[in-house]
Amino acid sequence: MTAKEPLTTLDWDNLGFEYMDLPYRYRAYWKDGEWHKAGLTEDSTLAMNEGSTALHYGQQAFEGMKAYRTKDNHVQLFRPDRNAARLQDSCRRLLMPEVSTEMFIEACKSVVRANEAYVPPYGTGGTLYLRPLIIGVGPNIGVHPAKEYIFTVFAMPVGNYFKGGMVPTRFLVSNYDRAAHKGTGASKVGGNYAASLLPGDKAHKEGFSDCIYLDPVEHKKIEEVGSANFFGITKDGKFVTPKSPSILPSVTKYSLLYLAKERFGMEVEEGDVYIDELDHFAEAGACGTAAVISPIAGFQVGDKYHQFYSETEVGPVTKKLYDELTGIQFGDKPAPEGWVVRVD
Repeated sequence: MTAKEPLTTLDWDNLGFEYMDLPYRYRAYWKDGEWHKAGLTEDSTLAMNEGSTALHYGQQAFEGMKAYRTKDNHVQLFRPDRNAARLQDSCRRLLMPEVSTEMFIEACKSVVRANEAYVPPYGTGGTLYLRPLIIGVGPNIGVHPAKEYIFTVFAMPVGNYFKGGMVPTRFLVSNYDRAAHKGTGASKVGGNYAASLLPGDKAHKEGFSDCIYLDPVEHKKIEEVGSANFFGITKDGKFVTPKSPSILPSVTKYSLLYLAKERFGMEVEEGDVYIDELDHFAEAGACGTAAVISPIAGFQVGDKYHQFYSETEVGPVTKKLYDELTGIQFGDKPAPEGWVVRVD
């Protein structure tokens, strides 16, 4: 679809997770040590030199976040300061200029305001997905940081990331590594996702939703679930999630950790999660901005299959956490201080 088509062609209740060319996006250019020409544009095409480091050496980073329409028809962002901080971390790792938190949030708010008609109505489950992106550009050929950069934020209305929404799905434990412990796994950069394409494709062809990646050193500990973070609910009610230098620090995961402890009085733990100790968990899930929470039915580990709560039903603790988090995001439940930012 293009933005030229009328909004009446959008089926708000059945949105997928696909690119749409909306009317406006934010663009800024880095050169000579500062950002220039920052503002909205209708041009959805990025022009760059053939020597751009983003094309040759992977000097790029991005974020994923959403804008939510509330019951009283306001629009709000969820913890955009955390996305700004994560992008800054990624930029430092790849020697790119940082985007200040103030500039980042204002860029996101301006894109949402300009495309406000495309924020799905309250009650549809849809959101306006934002993709902030920074890339190295300009005439380069040596393996060194670029001298010029583009920062952009574009948007599109989306529905549930996993088809079927809150329905448990099966995952395959992969023999591939997503990232190295001292590499870029904790940064949100394209190379990590490029590395996941082949194992993800193999998992899909075998009938699984995606891969489970184990630690790259011993292949004994769970790290990530496709492009999302893993969490498990133990049989005694503890919220457990992996900790590793090659895991992307999910804003959703840390929000769930807080809610589990502060709202529901659960014991929480961020640490090693061994693949041979799955029997400790009553429920399991994948979490991230795009997926929110996707309950995990089970893991295929070699020739053995381990089932968690159910193949067809969402576990009660997972459902409780999902309802609390989405309730905050859509304005139906009180938010911890600083978690939501009004756009309008």
